[in-house]
Amino acid sequence: MNCEVCHLKELEVEHFQIREVLRCILHTIVFHRALGLVRPKDVELGLFDITYVQCGDVELEKKIDEKIDHFISWVEKHPNKKSQICLSFYEVKNKQASWFTNKTERLYWEEWYINLNVTQHPRAHLGKSHHSKKVVDPGESESEERSVRRAALEASIQEVMFQIIKFVNEKKDHVPSISESIIYFPYEISIPSSSDSTFGMDIFKRMLQTGHPTMLS
Repeated sequence: MNCEVCHLKELEVEHFQIREVLRCILHTIVFHRALGLVRPKDVELGLFDITYVQCGDVELEKKIDEKIDHFISWVEKHPNKKSQICLSFYEVKNKQASWFTNKTERLYWEEWYINLNVTQHPRAHLGKSHHSKKVVDPGESESEERSVRRAALEASIQEVMFQIIKFVNEKKDHVPSISESIIYFPYEISIPSSSDSTFGMDIFKRMLQTGHPTMLS
């Protein structure tokens, strides 16, 4: 089975923005891959002028928030480092048991890579102009800089959301058929572990299971 892969545009975020950004992206992907009856719920971001849609499933929201908590904990231990989250959809197939394999296996058919560059911006310094005795207000300068960064990130998030919708609309042939009683495809969210090599090995194992992935940036 071929696995379709989408690498989303890298977003430069500050620590306090991580939770809202990830909620927006993860829920947008899951909503557009949902099946059957869902209860769409519009959610307005508090930090940005953006509205996205959730499936209205409490358990789904809980699972996503738990993964975001784990990711934030990882970021706090690895500051100023680019990172990646992988949201994968798969189907479970029964296979003949042997000494070395389980009775079931996961066949990954779609992977979404969310790329974040978590940065820390230094605060402006208080000082005086060389040509006057006027005190430079650091709050005003810092506020302007943060406003510019916020506007740039908001535009980038919107680009990512359009990228998600474009991918979902164009890539349909690989989506497996399932029974009408299922609302969500089985999925998993992978975050970096204490060892980056562990995260890389997990992705490599999936490639071996699903075959060479089809890439879309």
